[in-house]
Amino acid sequence: QVQLVESGGGLVQAGGSLRLSCAASGRTASTSAMGWFRQAPGKEREFVAAINWSGSTTYYAGSVKDRFTISRDNAKNTVFLQMNSLKPEDTAVYYCAARPYDTSRSSGSYDAWGQGTQVTVSS
Repeated sequence: QVQLVESGGGLVQAGGSLRLSCAASGRTASTSAMGWFRQAPGKEREFVAAINWSGSTTYYAGSVKDRFTISRDNAKNTVFLQMNSLKPEDTAVYYCAARPYDTSRSSGSYDAWGQGTQVTVSS
């Protein structure tokens, strides 16, 4: 089982940037695909970005493509989400998730979740 801890959330003005981190621990951390999801108040959790275990494959939701970048440092068992050109509609709790090997856009296919970190973008 993989344990996940997110950090890096906060309050930022529209157009600003934030970098989220997700520290993973556990026996299978280095071979897990990682995903970022977010959930705004009153809305369902949605896919943001995902990266496979080696970092060679990434996927993005259309709403964040070209603004967000997912990456990972397997030596440090950490996944990052660089968020640029933030918009008020990016406001949500952001969750890191893990699943074995291959990426997925489906939250139901991930078997480990972090506690979430709040991102608030003011207009």
